[in-house]
Amino acid sequence: MRELAAGIVIIGNEILSGKTVDTNSPFLARELRQLGVTLKRIAVIPDELEVIAETVRDFHRRFDLVFTSGGVGPTHDDVTIEGVARALGRRVIVHPQLEEKIREYLNGRPANAAHLKMAEVPEGAELLVDERLRFPTIKVENIYVLPGIPEILQQKFFALKDRFVADPYYLKVIYTNEVESTIAQYLHDTLREYPALLLGSYPKVGDAEYRVKVTLESKDRSYVERAFAFLLARLPQGSVVRTEG
Repeated sequence: MRELAAGIVIIGNEILSGKTVDTNSPFLARELRQLGVTLKRIAVIPDELEVIAETVRDFHRRFDLVFTSGGVGPTHDDVTIEGVARALGRRVIVHPQLEEKIREYLNGRPANAAHLKMAEVPEGAELLVDERLRFPTIKVENIYVLPGIPEILQQKFFALKDRFVADPYYLKVIYTNEVESTIAQYLHDTLREYPALLLGSYPKVGDAEYRVKVTLESKDRSYVERAFAFLLARLPQGSVVRTEG
């Protein structure tokens, strides 16, 4: 069974100040789950070099895959590349292939320092080229450096996603019109019988259709189906609104 654990590092003062709403981590979380990757942690950190280096170093050691988002532009607060390099004990260099891409984009106009900053990578980084994208994605060891602009991040992730396929999760969902306190014991009973089950209970306020959404997940299809049948048989008669999966 192929298992992969991932961490996401969202970098940007604008996220922490509330000026911008982070949509990149929910997107990555959904996509990784669909690929069978287990997301272990999301960190939202400021544009501070030492904080970036410390966080990336920690994630690099703990997880199979690390995704950074943000801080890769040409301005003073774009320090992600240097932070990743520092996390791994590497120098920052101008990558000749990226520099060539930028000069092609400028089409004869002179390149300034801001332009060339966009060609910087941690020494030894790999450029992942895809014909659907204008610029390659920077990968260094198990770290994928992604932009903060959601549309571009999504394009880059979709170009890379086949690399991250793991054994899938199987999901069953039960919607019930009972409150959590009524069904809590049945959930405990299910977990006692199926301790490896990933069981979630999510109340919904003000929904005319249901009160609690219960999710059952496992990478073993048979296991989750048996747990699903076990729980369904114990819920109060007439309490199940509908099921999915």
